[in-house]
Amino acid sequence: MKTLLKIFFWMAAVSLVAGCNKTDEFTEDKTVELKKAQVEVTLPFKANLVGEYVGFFFPGDEGFECDEVFNCRVLLDAQGTATHMGKIEAFFNFCACGPDDPEIEGPDSKYGPTDLIFIAANGDKLFLSCGGSVVDGRLPHHPEDVNSYWHDPFVITGGTGRFEGATGSGYTDDYNRDSYPENSFHHWTGTITMVKGK
Repeated sequence: MKTLLKIFFWMAAVSLVAGCNKTDEFTEDKTVELKKAQVEVTLPFKANLVGEYVGFFFPGDEGFECDEVFNCRVLLDAQGTATHMGKIEAFFNFCACGPDDPEIEGPDSKYGPTDLIFIAANGDKLFLSCGGSVVDGRLPHHPEDVNSYWHDPFVITGGTGRFEGATGSGYTDDYNRDSYPENSFHHWTGTITMVKGK
């Protein structure tokens, strides 16, 4: 009986040693899955900015770089605040003066896609994009001297620092005013999803 017991334990030990490897594949797979499964948090997002038109390019100008459906390219620098960022600077670069959208009542012109960057005081950046139509006139909640507005969807496409891997979306509520012809006014609301712990 002792011999059978010794053979049984010897076989069990050999089976365990043969069945194990230095690198346990199950642990490796779970480690990769845990790294991929970063915790994300979705929060409200608001930004309020005042922009200054700093550049206009037209067909034939060096730096125009727009599809033929657009008749101008606009550069805009802005300052303001955004939730989760504090005071920010923003840089807009977009093609505009496009065709009228038949689904919008009244005169309008298409713009976009707009590539823009919000930069926080600490240097973290948030990348966004939007596009739509600039519509002549104003909405009831706008100041009396508004001459054109755009209320279009935006998306958050990433960022750096705390905003690395960020996503999100929302709507713009932007306008131009007769009293401030050099400026544009931007009010954005939506949500932002960030990787927790960044």
